Amino acid sequence: MQSMSSAWLLPEHIADVLPAQARRIEELRRQWLDLARSYGFELVIPPMLEHLESLLSGTGHELDLKTFKLVDQLSGRTLGLRPDATPQVARIDAHLLNREGVTRLCYCGPVLHTRPAGLHATREPLQLGIEIFGHAGLEADLEVLELTVEGLASSGVGNLTLDLGHARMVRSVLGGLMLDVQALTDLVAALTAKDGSAVRAMTRGCTAESRDALLVLLDLYGGDEVLIQARQRLPARGPIAQALDDLAWLAGHVRQACPGVRIGFDLSDMSGYAYYSGVRFAAYGAGSPNPLARGGRYDEVGAVFGRNRPAVGASLDLKGLSGVVAAARPRPAIRAPWGEDAALRAAIRRLRAVGETVVCILPGHESETQEFECDRELRAVDGQWVLCAL
Repeated sequence: MQSMSSAWLLPEHIADVLPAQARRIEELRRQWLDLARSYGFELVIPPMLEHLESLLSGTGHELDLKTFKLVDQLSGRTLGLRPDATPQVARIDAHLLNREGVTRLCYCGPVLHTRPAGLHATREPLQLGIEIFGHAGLEADLEVLELTVEGLASSGVGNLTLDLGHARMVRSVLGGLMLDVQALTDLVAALTAKDGSAVRAMTRGCTAESRDALLVLLDLYGGDEVLIQARQRLPARGPIAQALDDLAWLAGHVRQACPGVRIGFDLSDMSGYAYYSGVRFAAYGAGSPNPLARGGRYDEVGAVFGRNRPAVGASLDLKGLSGVVAAARPRPAIRAPWGEDAALRAAIRRLRAVGETVVCILPGHESETQEFECDRELRAVDGQWVLCAL
């Protein structure tokens, strides 16, 4: 039996969110959803759990390992607690909305992971995402990129860096390799980690052209010179040239719209190989070694729902974001005594009605502090309740 002294302990990498951080997270949530609405995105709220096969559609083995599973006591079927909301939003687009043309959807809610992504990571991120369905052109990719950059900048993230890559280019290089699923997974992981010795060992039996192209990819990360070097050193294949054109077009437009953003390229990064089908990106900020947001094109995400149409989007963890942006100043508030006087209670109601925060000091708690910084006080002056500076 669990001792009473440990009854308050939470599972590893699961934590309560206390007032100051909770307020900051909520402010970020409202800010991002309002920004998405200004772009024309509609809000949806997918459920926390659903049938496992729907939850993991088109996401690969990696997401399966992250998913908590349980048996539905009503149907006997296996359910999953969502580790990522994107497949759910694809299901909503395919079946519940089933619109023709472009659909823009956004969402925000907790997801659960069986294991943390890093040493100090939470297993319960608060995922916010934006998705555009129904447009295959780069215009949709650019809209997602611009919204992500604008959201991070307005959240207080400084020294923004966008790291761009393209799944189609690497898939073109890998396309001629006769590898089983596990070998391909291991090779993709080695490419992403830039492990040259592992790539050489895994491609000993491949053609010289494919092996050399993969080794070249390991060196193709940095600034604009990467795109020039890629055109010179990679095989002259149509998909590779088109991918490089896509990256150059997007980088040019993002720089025009967001001149303060630094843009880099990493052509061997295949994070989410089984997921992305086109341009992929990661956004970083000052002092953050891990991406603050990820996104890209994943046109196959809706295939299992019978509606394989273009899709591009991005997502981020608001809990993680709240930890890297500057803490907000305590919210100004008004201090008021507690009392039964009708005039006092009416004055408090009027102030709250116009958006003020009024903290009533309960009897016996006059010296206690809270997250609010009271800079004014309601005082009785000549029989009237007057707002005075502290």
